[in-house]
This record gives sequence, C-alpha cells and structure tokens, in this order.
Amino acid sequence: MAHGNHIMLDCTGAIGVCGEWMLKLMEGAVDSSGSRRVHSHVEHFDGTVSPPGFAAVVLLDESHVSAHCYSEQGLLAIDAFTCGNTDPDRIIEIVEKSLSESFPKMTIKRRKRVERFLTENINGGVRGFVDRHFSHFNAGALRDCAKSLDSFLTNGGRLMITIAGAMSTAEIGKSLAPLIRSGKVHAITCTGANLEEDVFNLVAHSSFKRIPNWRDLTKLDDAKLLDEGYNRVTDTCIPENEAIRHIESKILEQWKKGQAFPHEHIMAILDDLEADIPRTDSWLIAARDAKIPVYVPGWEDSTLGNIFAAHCIDGNCESSAVKTGIDYMIHLADWYRNAEHPLGFLQLGGGIAGDFPICVVPMLRQDLEIDAPLWSWFAQISESSASYGGYSGAPPSEKISWGKLAPDVPMHIIESDATIVAPILFSYILD
Repeated sequence: MAHGNHIMLDCTGAIGVCGEWMLKLMEGAVDSSGSRRVHSHVEHFDGTVSPPGFAAVVLLDESHVSAHCYSEQGLLAIDAFTCGNTDPDRIIEIVEKSLSESFPKMTIKRRKRVERFLTENINGGVRGFVDRHFSHFNAGALRDCAKSLDSFLTNGGRLMITIAGAMSTAEIGKSLAPLIRSGKVHAITCTGANLEEDVFNLVAHSSFKRIPNWRDLTKLDDAKLLDEGYNRVTDTCIPENEAIRHIESKILEQWKKGQAFPHEHIMAILDDLEADIPRTDSWLIAARDAKIPVYVPGWEDSTLGNIFAAHCIDGNCESSAVKTGIDYMIHLADWYRNAEHPLGFLQLGGGIAGDFPICVVPMLRQDLEIDAPLWSWFAQISESSASYGGYSGAPPSEKISWGKLAPDVPMHIIESDATIVAPILFSYILD
C-alpha cells in the first residue's frame, strides 16, 4: 500500500516559459486541487553559474510541486508529490493543459507516476518484474540466463553478442545501444543485413511502412509492395529509395577510397548521414563510439553486398576494396588471443553470425595448436529448436564435441522470439 504519489513530466520545446508565469500556474493548480499551499518561490539563473533558466517550487502541507527549466534549451522538468488524500494527477492535469495551450510546440517526452511511502517491499523495474514473475518454462529460462549473465559480467567477464535474423529492422538498437554504452558489450558479430538495416533505419525510419496484418498478405499484396518501392521484412517494409539507394549514393565514394572491412566503410559515413531517429538508438553508432570490434561474416549476402558486386562488375569499384571473412577471422583470432578476461557468447538467432565467431576457439586450439581458453559463458535465444539438418539449431552440448565449450561452462537456451527476449535481457542487465 502507498501513502503518497509522485508524478514527473519531462518536456522539450518549452521555449519562452517564464519563471513567474510558471509559479503562478502551479499555485493555481494547487489551489484548485484542494491541497494546502504553505510557501512559494522562484529562483532565476542568469547563466553565469548554470545554464539560463529558473527553478520554481510550491511547498504543500502534503509535500511540493516544482518546475526546473533550462530556458534557452527548452527543457522543462515538472514534478508533483502529495502524501495525503490529494491526487497529484489533479495538479498535473491543470499544469499540463495550460502549458499545451500556451506553448503548442512543447512535447512531453516522459510522464512517470511513482508510488511513495510504501508499506511493503517491492522489486521495481524490469529486474524486479522478471525476478518475481518469470519463474517457469521459457520465462524461467530467461530469468536464469539473466542472473547468470549478470554474475558473469559483474565478475569481470567480457561479452560478444551475435545478431542474426532481422533484429536491426526490429529496432534492437533501442535496447542494445544503451548496453554497449554501459560497457557491458565488448564485441559484436552480425550478418550483413543487420549491419546495413541499422543504418537504413537510422536515415529513413519515418519512411518505413509497418503492416500489422502481415500474416494475411497475399502474393499479389507483396507484388504491390515491390511496385511501390518497398522491401518487406515480416511486418516492416524498407523503402528502396529513401533507405537503400540513399545509402548507396553515400557509400559508393567511400568504397573507392581504399580497402577496409564492411563495417568500417559504413562507420566512415555515419557522421555525414542525416539521422531520422535519435542517434542514440543506433547500435552501430554506439559500437563505433565505444571502439568495440565488429565482425560481419558473409557480408556479400546482403543488399549492400549485392550492390557492391554490381559496381565491381560495372568497373566502378575494385573488389579488393572490401576485406573478406578470412580477414575478419584473422582479426577475431587476434582479439580472442589477447583478451585478458573470460569471454562470453550471447547468440541471438542462429546462422553465420553465431557459427562464424564461435569457431575461432577450435581454430586456435586444433589448427594452430595454441593453448587458448574455451568460451567461458554461452546463451542462445532462438525460436528454432534443434533438428536434424539444422546445424544452427544445435544445442550447446553439441558444441562441446567441437572444442568450443567445456562441460562446466554455464549454458542457456531460451526458445522464444529474440525481439521479445533480448530487450528484456538487456534491460535486466542495465536495471
């Protein structure tokens, strides 16, 4: 049970909000709510010590209402906390309505309500939710994996994440980029599609087309999408001109500049691209800024790989301009051999993104006869169950016979949709 509630608003675009005006608005909202006002004050900041703006507060018998504004930046934070019978919603509704009418360009980026003065313990956030509710079956497997990974990283482990499927088009960057920035990810291996689709989403997200009823599409519906200039990935259609051809026009000149890995060519043009989403939602930008290695085996099997081959055929590029998977494996072997901490392996999906990097261990140990350690932690998230002929779906135990994992290494399998599981897992580690 709670004996108080706290509501917070984070606003942008609040250019021109005056401290006295804001204070008067809050006082009126408090008086209309039935709360007892005991003191009011506004303090202005001229920019000599902190950014220009103001802080305003109305003290209540039951707590307070406050506003803090960076005037030139248009940032405005408002909160209302009452611990009696008054609901702070009544105060916030009045404030919000008046702000929206007076400053139509203002946007509320976040609204959060928090219960205060609790009479019983709760576990908050994603971690608390998972710990309480994810106890059995695949949910229990997710919780076990999350706890194990958290312990592995806390005890000095380093993590490689492999990305297959269409995770970038599913906007995995929203949860993966913060994990990278937090220092919890130390290498990425991905398919060529996931490399380029993070960039396609970066530059053309507003031109993407989502089809909620994608399961009901007919062959003729897909043909119509092609005629309209869309390339469908499940429920999301990537626009040919705004995304693919737009990047082609930028990357072609980069390919002509000299030899580099596929991801290095793309990273070289990132700062020249006009972003259509917050740049913080791009996992590739986060990986570049964190200076972690990225490996893209089989890059030729991607849209930009096809486009590169076409330009080589036309004589616009030299095929040697893009390094190959063998070059990636040599780089990966050097990274693995020089690691000073235990290395863990988190595989999203299957395919070459997972098969390629995990093989560095038997190559070092069996082909080069180097006493390299095995992978120290492993988890796989995939809807594909192990099956005959499905190498990518092989269980972790099979990897023991290939000299990739040891019998005592923590191994986790979560047979579920990675677009659901991965954001929960990443948020658990960050929570």
